[in-house]
Amino acid sequence: MYGVLIGNVYKKGKVTDLGIIVVDEDRSTTSQRLIQMIDDNEVTNVIAVVGDDLISRQMALERDAPCVVYIPKDFEKSIFQKRYPEIIVYTNAANTLTANFAANAINLSAATLRAGIEIEALKKQGVPPTIAANQYEPFRITFIKENIRSNNYLYFMLPGVLLTVLQQVLLLGLALSFSAEYENGTFSEIARRMPNAFGLIWVKTIPYILMSIGIFVLYYFFSVIYRMPLQLAFWPFILSSILFILAVCAMGVLVSIILPSQLKSTEVLMVVATPSFILSGFTWPLSQMPGWVQTIADIIPLTHYLKIFRVLVIEHGPVSLTRQPIYALGIIFVVCLVFAWVVLAFKIRKERAVVNA
Repeated sequence: MYGVLIGNVYKKGKVTDLGIIVVDEDRSTTSQRLIQMIDDNEVTNVIAVVGDDLISRQMALERDAPCVVYIPKDFEKSIFQKRYPEIIVYTNAANTLTANFAANAINLSAATLRAGIEIEALKKQGVPPTIAANQYEPFRITFIKENIRSNNYLYFMLPGVLLTVLQQVLLLGLALSFSAEYENGTFSEIARRMPNAFGLIWVKTIPYILMSIGIFVLYYFFSVIYRMPLQLAFWPFILSSILFILAVCAMGVLVSIILPSQLKSTEVLMVVATPSFILSGFTWPLSQMPGWVQTIADIIPLTHYLKIFRVLVIEHGPVSLTRQPIYALGIIFVVCLVFAWVVLAFKIRKERAVVNA
């Protein structure tokens, strides 16, 4: 199953159709040629052309575009006057993989256009084509990395891996919460002491919630040790983190209630936890995965929490961009909690009926 799942995640073998925002202040024939060449590249896809640089960054975050290409005013005119205009590409380095793919594709498109302009201009002056390409550079292109300026892979990978570990710890710990009671024959005793199913779920869950707070404190010290500054919207991050913990706990409790065996509940939650980082879209974009793999990824809380983490901590984006993943975490939490409550209430009633009989 893992072979099929992971094989389909990376089946394309390369990233294609990455959305690119273009700020075209020139609106000339040459700028249109460059935009068309970027759009024709299989790696990049121009999803918006705007005339104002102020809205381009916000749009890039909203539409998950790894690059914003800025074409200055009088770009074509400056080329003809040999004033060497500059194209600036703002690269979102929050995901190093998509940033590198997109930047390389844009650089290739710009280099192709530049070579064409060079040769065409110098041929008009009677310079042979073989010499023309080495004589004249019509424009420059500069890449500016944002969010992770140093391109340090530690900043990108460490938070994602640590949050994956947190989810796995919670799932595997809660896998034993009720299944151990079934196997040890103590479920009837706790059902007698706490006949309220909702209350019993929280009795089993609260220790793991408290443990999660300690783990987050530990992770903060990791950020200090490795000099990874955390500049973020504090309360939205705290509230989304609490919701993530609740969603994971509810999922773990639900499986533990349904399956009477510690081994089976652990195996099921391991199936969920092990590939979750790969499926989360944190490294390999979800847009490059088949639809059915994306559906599986949407069921896993980590997918949505890493999206929130990237927006708030790495990209420093507006809180409004976290609305959809927060809703998704809320739905996972409520659905798992309600199902867990219904199944546990049924089992408690059944157990008490057997005891009374």
